[in-house]
Amino acid sequence: MSTHPAADRRAPGPEGQGDRDYLRFVLVLGALIALGPLSIDMYLPAFPRIAEDLSATPSQVQLTLTGMLCGLALGQLVIGPLSDAFGRRRPLLVGLLVHAVASILCSMASTIEMLSVLRVLQGLAGASVSVTAMAMVRDRFAGVAMARLMARLILVIGLAPIIAPSLGGLVLEWTGWRRIFDVLALAALLLATLAARSLHETLPPERRRPARVRASLAAYGGLFRDARFLALALIGGSMMATLFAYVSGASFVLQEGYGLSERTFAIVFGVNAAGFVVGSQLNPVLLRRYSLIQVLTSGILLTFAAAALLLVTSLTGLGGLVGVLVPLGVVMSAAGLSMPNTPALALERYAGSAGTAAAVLGSLQFGVGAAAAPLVGAFGGQSATPMAVVMLALSGLAATLMYAVVRRPGPARVGSGTG
Repeated sequence: MSTHPAADRRAPGPEGQGDRDYLRFVLVLGALIALGPLSIDMYLPAFPRIAEDLSATPSQVQLTLTGMLCGLALGQLVIGPLSDAFGRRRPLLVGLLVHAVASILCSMASTIEMLSVLRVLQGLAGASVSVTAMAMVRDRFAGVAMARLMARLILVIGLAPIIAPSLGGLVLEWTGWRRIFDVLALAALLLATLAARSLHETLPPERRRPARVRASLAAYGGLFRDARFLALALIGGSMMATLFAYVSGASFVLQEGYGLSERTFAIVFGVNAAGFVVGSQLNPVLLRRYSLIQVLTSGILLTFAAAALLLVTSLTGLGGLVGVLVPLGVVMSAAGLSMPNTPALALERYAGSAGTAAAVLGSLQFGVGAAAAPLVGAFGGQSATPMAVVMLALSGLAATLMYAVVRRPGPARVGSGTG
């Protein structure tokens, strides 16, 4: 497949300049994408305190996470076409500034309903970071090269889920949960400054699309008629939702169900996030011998097997806390193995509309995640069984789509997606 000239890893210039540019691109983009995991994970240790302070149930507190995910899902559908029309930098910078304002408002929320609504706004702003970052990667890379870069980005942003609960726990030791959102506001402002100074526009004017509603709808229509793309988007959404089932339920299951302290929970959460990073870094190694589809399939099947084991241990009590932590660790590692390959496969034919295609990918990822997160709390806050059931169903759906559509012999594509 041919790619844009900017896709070359080594840019024209002095010896070594291309490698430095590549490294800066990865680090800056990784720092920007890390804002999403920080916004999602940093306040997790505070769930019990938020429930007590705002007189809310565990399920209501988990809805604040759902609000964030809904905002991320909906915002990308709007920002994707805008980034194809106006470039990547402007939507990115505006989104970061709005995220800072929304975070400050979250710190002032007086009811759980108000906090949930403000988290939607925070998610809408955060969507600009998610979709423009993915589009920037596709502007410069494709295929296996993109999958390898995504693995590197996951290495960078994988530190965020490790650090975020620890940072949240540290804030809680010194002050209340509201200051967590003040820290997020400061992070958004610092990242906006970093992006403005260090990140160059990756979509030249001659490759931009008109900012018209009809053109955007036509582009979305073509994507949703592409059976293979849609299946890969749903697979990515299912795998992401598997992670969010863990994220939304872990604090109640491990802290209230198994009695872990806020600090111990942060350590356990960090270890599992490290497993996610390790899995992602195995991806480039495996891609030297196996195809994108083979590695993705293996990650999905491993997730399904670990979710099934978690269901058995949670129902029988086999192994106690260890019987829960081991399958969760495998789920996280397997997700890290599979996640970089989904966008690489889905976006390989959409160089001309990378923003719009990335928006659909991100929207389905966070949309499915938003639907899955409250299910864990609705069926029991302190038991690992609902979390296991949701994970098993989602990974089972991903496996079904993989074999029924993506790996099916012959063309699975229905619509046009050349952009």
